[in-house]
Amino acid sequence: MRFDVVVIGGGHAGIEAAHASARLGCKTALITLDETRIGFMSCNPAIGGLAKGQLVKEIDALGGVMGVNTDKTAIQYRRLNASKGPAVRSSRAQCDKNLYAKETQKFLATLQNLSVFQGEIAKIETENGKVRALETTDGRRIECRAAVLTAGTFLRAVMFTGFEKSTGGRAGDPAASLLSENLIELGFKLGRLKTGTPPRLKRSSIDFTQLIAQPGDEQPVPFSFYFKPERFPLLPQIHCYITHTNDKTHKIIEANFQNSPMYTGLIEGVGPRYCPSIEDKVKRFRHRDRHQIFLEPEGLDIEDVYVNGVSTSLPREAQLEFIHTIKGLERAEFIRYGYAVEYDCIDSRCLRLTMEAREITGLYFAGQVNGTSGYEEAAAQGLIAGINAALQVLGRDPFVLERSQAYIGVLINDLVMKGADEPYRMFTSRAEHRLLLREDNADLRLSEKGYGLGLLSEQAHQMLLAKLESIEAARKELSNFFLYPTEETNRRLVDEVGSGVLKDRTGADALLRRPEFNWQTLCSFGMPGSNISPDAAEQVEIQIKYEGYIRRELELLAGISKYEQMKIPLDLDLDRVPGLSNEVKSRFRSNRPETIGQVSQMRGVTPAAVANLLIFLKMNDSKYKGLEVKRE
Repeated sequence: MRFDVVVIGGGHAGIEAAHASARLGCKTALITLDETRIGFMSCNPAIGGLAKGQLVKEIDALGGVMGVNTDKTAIQYRRLNASKGPAVRSSRAQCDKNLYAKETQKFLATLQNLSVFQGEIAKIETENGKVRALETTDGRRIECRAAVLTAGTFLRAVMFTGFEKSTGGRAGDPAASLLSENLIELGFKLGRLKTGTPPRLKRSSIDFTQLIAQPGDEQPVPFSFYFKPERFPLLPQIHCYITHTNDKTHKIIEANFQNSPMYTGLIEGVGPRYCPSIEDKVKRFRHRDRHQIFLEPEGLDIEDVYVNGVSTSLPREAQLEFIHTIKGLERAEFIRYGYAVEYDCIDSRCLRLTMEAREITGLYFAGQVNGTSGYEEAAAQGLIAGINAALQVLGRDPFVLERSQAYIGVLINDLVMKGADEPYRMFTSRAEHRLLLREDNADLRLSEKGYGLGLLSEQAHQMLLAKLESIEAARKELSNFFLYPTEETNRRLVDEVGSGVLKDRTGADALLRRPEFNWQTLCSFGMPGSNISPDAAEQVEIQIKYEGYIRRELELLAGISKYEQMKIPLDLDLDRVPGLSNEVKSRFRSNRPETIGQVSQMRGVTPAAVANLLIFLKMNDSKYKGLEVKRE
C-alpha cells in the first residue's frame, strides 16, 4: 500500500489530522487499533471549557471538524465566565458520547482521499532522515511520504485500579506495545505520564432530588461559526447536577492511601496538576471539609453518569465505600470503576512549530503523545500536524500560528519551547494576548487563513465576508448616531439605564464605552441597527468597550522584550509580588533566574506572571529601579 500521508491513531488529534490532509488533496490513510472506537471520548464527553473553548472555536475557524461534531451531539451548552470580561469567557458543551463517535465516523467515511484501516503500527521506517514507510504488527508495509503519530495514551499503556494492573490505553482497548521501542531506536527521548478517570454510575440509581440542578444556557451559543442547522440546538438539552464530598468521604479515602498505586510506587508517571485525583485533593487540601462534584450524563439514552471531580485509582471496594457517603449517591450502582492510565510520551522540545520532528523529515506528532491533556489540545495539534504534513507533500510553505495569532499558537509554542514535565493543559493565563484572542472573534482572526489553505469551504468563506460587511455597517451606524441632552433623554438614562445624564451631544462610541450601555440600549434610543447581525453587533461592542485595555496590554507586553535583560535582585521577596501563583514561586526558587528574560523562558511561568514581576520591579519598590544588564 502507498499513501501520501498516514495518520496513526483515531482520537481527536488523529481525526483532525486525517481530515486536514485529505481535505488538502493528499491520499491519506487513518490507521487505528479499533475502527469502532474512532472519536470515542475516553474521559468526560464534554468539549470546551476555560481556554479550551477558544481552541475549539479556532479549530472551527480554520476549517476543522471538532466544533461541528460538538454542535451535532451537544446535550448541554454553558458559557463559562459569562459575567466576566470577553477575554476569559469560554464555551463548554456536554455531548452524547455515543452520538459523537457515530457522527465522527460517519463524517470520515464521506471524505474523499481518506481510507481507514484497523491495525497496530510496530515500526516507522526511515531512510536518510526521512519517513519512508510504516510496518504493522501483522506484517503489512505501508509506504508514505509523511506520517502523523497521534498515539494518545496508548504507548506501553498500563491501567491501575488499586493493585489491579492491566495493559490498555483505556477501558476496553489494548495498548500499543511495540512502537515505543522503535521511537527510542529512532532517537526520541520518552517520558512517562499519568492520567485518570472517575467512576461511571447508573443514572437510575442516583437520587437527584437531593442534588443541585445545573441547567444549561437558555440561549446557547454554538461552537461552529459556519454549521447552521435549521434548528439549534439539534438535541434535547439536559441538566447536570452538583453534590459534594464530606468528612466521612475524606476519612475513607485517607484510610486507603496505602492501597493507592500513586502512593505505593506502582505509578511512576507524573499526573495532571490541574486535574488532581480525589486522593490528591484530600491529601493536599486537608483544610477543605468538602469538594464539589459534578454529575454529568454521558448521553440521552444511556445510563452512564460521569462523576466529575472524583478521578481515582483506589481499589474497587474503597471506591464503592466512599461514593456511598456522598449525598444523592448513597445507593448508586457502578457501571465502571475509576482507574489511572500510565503511558509513554515524547519530549515535545524535539519538535518544530509545524509539529514535525526536528531530526526526521516527514514525521509529525500530535496529541497526548506530546505531553498534553484534553481533547481540545489534542485536536488543535492534530489540525496543525495534518495541515503541515499535507503541505510538505504538496511542496507548499509550512503553516505556523504565532502566539499573538491564536491560542493554538500559544499551545504549540509552549510545547516546543518549554516542553511538558506534567500533562499540559491550556489556560487563558498562558496567552499574553488573550484580550485579542477571544473565542468570539476566532473566525475574524483565522478563517481567511483556513480558506487560503483550502480547508475552509467557499460557502463558509462567503459567510465570513457577510459578517465583515455587517461589522462595517455597524461601525457606520455608530459613527452617525448621537444623543442630545434633552430632558426626556436624561430621564430615560437615569430611570431605565442607570446611567449619568448628558451635558453635551454624545456620540454612540462614547456611550457604548459606558458599562451600562450595549448595542440594544443604543437601539432603544433610536439608533437604526435592526439590519445588523447579532454577531457583528457583539464584535463592535467588544472592540469599542475594551479598546483602551487592548492598547495598554499590547504596550505593556511589548515592554517585556525591552526589559528582558533587567536583573532580578537576589533578595527579592516573591511573596510581595502580586499575581504570582504558588507554582511560579516554586519554579522561581528552584531555577533562581537572574534576569526577566530568563524568567520568561522557564517552564510553567506564564507571560502574565512575567508582566506582574516586571511591573513590581519597575514601579512598586524604588530600590529595584534601573537594574538593567548591559548587552555585550
